[in-house]
Amino acid sequence: MLDRLAGFVVRKRLAVLVVGLLLAVVGGVASTTLFDKLTAGGFDDPKSESSRAITALDKRFGQGLPNLTLLVTSKGRVDDPSVTAAGTELTRKLGKEPGVANVSSYWTTGKAPQLRGKSGHKALIMGTVTGDDTTSQKRVAELADRYEGSRGGLEVKFGGYTKFQRELLEQGQKDATTGETVAIPITLVALVFIFGSAVAAALPLAVALVAMMLTMGLTWILASVTTVGSLAASVVTLLGLGLAIDYSLLMVSRYREELRSGLAPPDAIRATLTSAGRTVTFSALTVAVSSLAMAWFPLQAVRSMGYAGALTALLSGASSLIVLPALLALLGDRIEKGRVFRRRRGVGQTAARSVESGFWHRLATTVMRRPVPIVTIVTGFLLLLGAPFLGINLGMPDERVMPASSSARQVADTVRAEFDSSEQNALQVVAPEGGSDRAAVGAYAKRLSRLPHVAAVRTATGAYAQGRQAAPPDQRYARFASGDAVYFSVVPETASADDADRLVGEIRSQKAPFEALVGGAAATNHDAAAALEKWLPYALGTVLLTMLVLLFLVTGSVMLPFLALVLSALSLTATFGALVWVFQDGHLAGLFGDFTPTGNIAATIPVMLFGLAFGLAMDYQVFLLSRMREEYELTGSPTAAVAQGLERTGRIVTAAAVAISVVFLAFTVSGISLVKAYGVGLPLAVLMDATLIRGAVLPAAMRLGGRATWWAPAPLRRLHSRYGLREEPSAPAPRRDGDRALTG
Repeated sequence: MLDRLAGFVVRKRLAVLVVGLLLAVVGGVASTTLFDKLTAGGFDDPKSESSRAITALDKRFGQGLPNLTLLVTSKGRVDDPSVTAAGTELTRKLGKEPGVANVSSYWTTGKAPQLRGKSGHKALIMGTVTGDDTTSQKRVAELADRYEGSRGGLEVKFGGYTKFQRELLEQGQKDATTGETVAIPITLVALVFIFGSAVAAALPLAVALVAMMLTMGLTWILASVTTVGSLAASVVTLLGLGLAIDYSLLMVSRYREELRSGLAPPDAIRATLTSAGRTVTFSALTVAVSSLAMAWFPLQAVRSMGYAGALTALLSGASSLIVLPALLALLGDRIEKGRVFRRRRGVGQTAARSVESGFWHRLATTVMRRPVPIVTIVTGFLLLLGAPFLGINLGMPDERVMPASSSARQVADTVRAEFDSSEQNALQVVAPEGGSDRAAVGAYAKRLSRLPHVAAVRTATGAYAQGRQAAPPDQRYARFASGDAVYFSVVPETASADDADRLVGEIRSQKAPFEALVGGAAATNHDAAAALEKWLPYALGTVLLTMLVLLFLVTGSVMLPFLALVLSALSLTATFGALVWVFQDGHLAGLFGDFTPTGNIAATIPVMLFGLAFGLAMDYQVFLLSRMREEYELTGSPTAAVAQGLERTGRIVTAAAVAISVVFLAFTVSGISLVKAYGVGLPLAVLMDATLIRGAVLPAAMRLGGRATWWAPAPLRRLHSRYGLREEPSAPAPRRDGDRALTG
């Protein structure tokens, strides 16, 4: 198939390039409005109890969870008559705005103390912006433009969950542009050093841009028919640049090698596609499968990143297999134009090094002489780097993932520091039916009020605190009752997220006289974490099973796929250790710009980072093992296959790892700590896999396995001979004179 593709691309190269360019332009144009279709939500389980509680609140009471907070600051005290008048008027006007409901403030609730700051100069206005995520985010942006700033002697600042979502979306768009601006020129410089030729260096970037625009266009289509989270755009940029450069680098290097062997450009393209092209195909499938495994999780933000990762991998691979060969066919020998460095003399041009004298061959040979101590030491070192992960404290993202300049972040920080925020973190216990028995309602409310970590329970029949009725029935809570439906507001004793999470479980463990649904921010986070934990085995099982099949097709071995999975997982230990050490515990946080360690890690980060990093780690395993298989079939020696395969892929994998790491590191400039985590974690995974795993653990493990490493039963051998990946020779007699240097 790849041979036929090569012939088609060579014959129709201009048509292929024109069609590819047109599709890329269409995708690029569509991507200009992509962020209008994305949402910053999706961190909840839509089928969870907390989601059903929110639905019941809306259906039975016309009540939504508060998602809008206005921080009002005055020069005078908030109880002064002039400030009270201005605050009351501001509350009234906001309450009349379309799409805004349940607006209340310090001045309109009988001066509720929890809405007054400790200094006496700050107060809060609370409300709900109605509609779905997209509608509410647009609406809050419009309201902020009208109300934020100085108004009648008051300084108004917008915050709350919907404002946080809007700013997350806007910051994501800004970061994607900044990341590209930083990554592309640095990567171009790195590629010039790798190839030594300006033309050759420009090809991977050209293919990367085509792949990214195509992926953005398809993401636009996807966002038009379903909900897609805003972080998907960061995945397209982050992974699209990295993978397209990775694949193109492999293809261009192999093409130059074939040209130097004496093949004409059309034959060199055919040889490149039938060898390196197969590796790219399987590699793209590997990353796509790892990404698609995230579709098991019900959280839309996680699913969106999985869809984006799979699309990016497949289109990066397709662009490298179609657009890049067309460019090579157009350039022919002119790929060496614009040389920056004097070409090194390769083997066959003069007397040059043999394969056995290369660095990677010598390293592999040295490792294989002492496999046991080397495996022990390196494995121990990687496990040590991963040790901080044992202390991970999972949570869910809040305003603290944003930079200090974020309005939502500033409001949230002020509320935590100066207000009794436990009232604003109240849980809603909703009984859609069975609430007509007021005696049963009161008894249940009293029982909830006796729970640890509960400060008060408010119902239509009264307010309860610390196991006693704290107040008679109050008209302010009459809206809590609707026919035989009722809901309680359960106020936590503290603003601690851990206490609120425990409280969710404690309430749900209580026997209720009717169906009781627990909702609220803490319940949403609790259910989201539970959903991730529930579906994680399914996602892991999908990845592992598919990887075993793909790696068998690459290696033809029963043992090597399992070994590759273990080694790829081992390469992630440093990534997850750094994740906790830096982003949870705050060590070296200053190196990565403006972000605040929160004492926990968003539960979505390890899941999404695993999907992306594991796919990338397996990417290099495919590169390496496919070449080792070729060497084993030629030599029949397991040790020679390891040493020569490592030597022949050494430069290219190192160059690819450096290039893709440069791209990922550029995204540490992001203002969102979630994206910074990918910018730190992904390069660590790639570099660990390309150095310690590839240079030490893999050769040592394969030396210990010997010939058994390549064993497979006869039926599986026949299966592999028919469907497996093989690096086919490009000439009648395979050349065994070593690879050419990447820089020429």
